[in-house]
Amino acid sequence: MKLGIICAMDVEAALLKECMRNATTTTYAHMDYVEGTLEDCPAVVVRCGIGKINAAVCVQNLVNRFGVTHVINSGAAGSLDNRIDILDIVVSTDAIHHDVDATIFGYAAGEVPGLGVASFFADEDLRAVVRAAITQAHEKYAVFEGRVASGDQFIADDATKTRIKDTFDALCCEMEGASIAQACWLNDVPFVIIRAISDKADDSKQIEYPVFEKIAAHQSAKVVMLVAAQLAARL
Repeated sequence: MKLGIICAMDVEAALLKECMRNATTTTYAHMDYVEGTLEDCPAVVVRCGIGKINAAVCVQNLVNRFGVTHVINSGAAGSLDNRIDILDIVVSTDAIHHDVDATIFGYAAGEVPGLGVASFFADEDLRAVVRAAITQAHEKYAVFEGRVASGDQFIADDATKTRIKDTFDALCCEMEGASIAQACWLNDVPFVIIRAISDKADDSKQIEYPVFEKIAAHQSAKVVMLVAAQLAARL
């Protein structure tokens, strides 16, 4: 097993990189891939940058150049569900592109034409490991499992939030997860997305996001470390 861990921003990747042992750094496509062990699990941690194209390029490099066998996407997201509060955790069941629309040709909302699937499902075993890791955490996280919606857009108004929620029945929104999920699906690589909520994806973002971004990012990273320890125990 070799774990690829993708974060969009430096604040999301920093803690994980600091905890890597025997680390070496290689740069491809302007992304620094830090390879070593995380909690005794062979791993590569990388900040892919913002957006879906960066995320897809990152996955392909992890597969082709580093031979990762499993992928985790960690970071912050905006809540689409009123039950899910800031700093709660969302674990993906599947991921979908909320900014893809080929419905005029008969495709489902969010479906990329030609693939035969509308969303990309997370690996059941990885999801189980995440649940077990969170159960053992010292901190008591409120955890929700469900769909992650992604698009090249920072959602920050009530109307757009409502449209995405009503159309896709997603729990949270962000800008990389579905692209990572699709790239993993294309490469037959198991994946899971772990997101800590940093904001409500509505008009309150001006106050919430700067305050909670770093806290949420570190919260998600801590869960990833617990997952890595669980996976290492299997080796």
